[in-house]
Amino acid sequence: MSLLHLSISADDCQGVANFLARVMGGKAMPFPPFPDCWIAFTAKDDGTAIEVYPTTHVLKAGPDQISCEISKPDATPTFVHAAICAQLKRTEIIALASSKGWISRICNRGPFECVEVWLENRLLVELLDEDMQKDYRAGMTASNWASMFGLSHESNSDFDGIGKT
Repeated sequence: MSLLHLSISADDCQGVANFLARVMGGKAMPFPPFPDCWIAFTAKDDGTAIEVYPTTHVLKAGPDQISCEISKPDATPTFVHAAICAQLKRTEIIALASSKGWISRICNRGPFECVEVWLENRLLVELLDEDMQKDYRAGMTASNWASMFGLSHESNSDFDGIGKT
């Protein structure tokens, strides 16, 4: 599986998109489909991106497709976060986040380390430099997860068999 894009919210969409584009080695641009939104592309320029919406924007299921509605700002903390491959070294990531006044620190998650950055001191992104990415890919497998937590290696999904031929 590859994540193609994800959407987050921010008070300063352009600033957050520029930070993410810099960390991912790509480019930030306005996102014209919705007002005041920005998008940050990765260096690979393969469509992988992060859309940044104002905290006043809400995505809803419209009658035919997605609908963007504007409401009161919502900067509520959330469990939603993302681990992102960075093109910068950990020290560069921390320096860049610190220049914006955001909380940033190197954290050990067990099978991997990451640079924990709190965008606008509200939304968590785990940024992984090249060495951290290697550890992540080696350590974050289903087999290793099961071993770390004493879980069965067998799938227990309610969807076993669905979509399989």
